[in-house]
Amino acid sequence: MKDILARAQEATLLAFAQERVLIAFDFDGTLAPIVRDPKAAAMRARTARLLAEVARLYPCAVLSGRARADVMAKVDGIPLRAVFGNHGMEPSPNLRTWRKQVARWHAQIAAALPPIPGVAIENKGVSLAIHYRQARARKAVHELVLEAVECLRGIRIVEGKMVVNILPAGAPNKGSSLISLRNRLRCNSAIYVGDDDNDEDVFALAGHERLLGIRVGHSRRSQASYFLLGQSSIDLLLAQLAEFRQMPPTRPARPPTGNRPPTRSPQVE
Repeated sequence: MKDILARAQEATLLAFAQERVLIAFDFDGTLAPIVRDPKAAAMRARTARLLAEVARLYPCAVLSGRARADVMAKVDGIPLRAVFGNHGMEPSPNLRTWRKQVARWHAQIAAALPPIPGVAIENKGVSLAIHYRQARARKAVHELVLEAVECLRGIRIVEGKMVVNILPAGAPNKGSSLISLRNRLRCNSAIYVGDDDNDEDVFALAGHERLLGIRVGHSRRSQASYFLLGQSSIDLLLAQLAEFRQMPPTRPARPPTGNRPPTRSPQVE
């Protein structure tokens, strides 16, 4: 992985910034710091100002593991093109079916998992999140959570930072939702910034899509090619993106005689 804010990577970021590019972000741990109480998560005032500026310059979206209504309240006032919730599942025409499945799973897990101080089952409508950040002996608690969900059928487990997410198998994920939005907006490429295992669905696309994947924090296990040193670095990235978008387009090198020069894709306003 390479530090996307290092001088050596400036040309890479600039090239994407001057394309017809969609820029998308996770919320918790990316736009907002991770906090002990997930309900209290919020962007810093400077981050919100910079994100609003970037969203006026580029088509932007947020793809969060939170319920869509929850994350929309936290980015209210930002001129985003789209907000996806529940790991890319919302919005979708299949919400009613998934809600019925999740309601059954919630009851099964509540019966299988003994009461543990610091463990909370969050029902987000079309997915479940079992939080254990406030529990003691987290490793042992994590094993108990995984044992409790073994009886469920048709699920997909997505691990997170002190959370186990339970999603319907085969449902859209962040990667498929990002590509669908990129195509709908007729963008040629995408930049995505995320910090957790549920962002790997996006990072994995870089091998066959024009995608710049940036992970918050270095990780040898991640499929992202670039990283930010920490969550607070998101402000530096946003400022850099805003600056690059307002620079005059770089001129392509003059082609050999007899060849037509390459054309530049139009900007998305």
